[in-house]
Amino acid sequence: MRWLMIGLLLVCQMALAQPDPFPNIAASYLVQVNGTPLWEKQTSRRLPPASLTKLMTALLVLDDYNPKAVAEVSLRASRETGKRLGLKRGERFHVEDLMRSMLISSDNDTCHVLADFVGGNHKQFVKMMNRRAQQLGLRNTHFSNACGHDAPDHYSTAHDLAVLANEALKHRLITDFVAKESAHIYAIGGKRNFRLQNGNALIGRYPGARGLKTGYTSKAGKCLIAYAERDGSRVLLVMLNAPNRWWDAVDLLDLAFAQARHGP
Repeated sequence: MRWLMIGLLLVCQMALAQPDPFPNIAASYLVQVNGTPLWEKQTSRRLPPASLTKLMTALLVLDDYNPKAVAEVSLRASRETGKRLGLKRGERFHVEDLMRSMLISSDNDTCHVLADFVGGNHKQFVKMMNRRAQQLGLRNTHFSNACGHDAPDHYSTAHDLAVLANEALKHRLITDFVAKESAHIYAIGGKRNFRLQNGNALIGRYPGARGLKTGYTSKAGKCLIAYAERDGSRVLLVMLNAPNRWWDAVDLLDLAFAQARHGP
């Protein structure tokens, strides 16, 4: 919402960690500047995270990462729903290409293939996800699938997702992939190739945008973890169920960078 800019001068005088100065932009949100909370709303409220889930999947893939390892598409993976690349049972791909697809264009079928490859099967991979969530201290997070499908026991919070995002930002491969506007991947030994398009509207359009992940389901609504760097400052924004996520993300990022320049 562009009206947020009207309050720029006032907001720049605010103290850090102001609770919900911008009502109605999201069910829950959190803004961090250089790792410090700036503004927030209901950051411990459990909500469906949609494809923001895939950041956890990516972290687990990187635990024993071999980019040229080969993973085969199972029948269940080929039948994935939602955003998908259209993989066929028996097709084989390099793990690095599957990661590109999952992180750049948020494809559920490639995500499922990675879960099968790392965990042996999807069920075991989900157990790994929840173990890692506990290790990271994500007390209000529980996963029931690798890709972010709606389910009663699949939830997270803005706070926990910020912790997850900051963990993901430690990995160069993740940050490289999520910052790309597009890419191509190829099935091994086949004729099919796929063009990937980043669903993050900030990439290539908002100065300093470096990622990080988008998400949408009918229950979760529009979700976003945005990360940007400018003039030596780093801003991380988590938005859950944000109807106007792109306009509001731009405004919040602009205001956060202004705050970083002018101080509290």
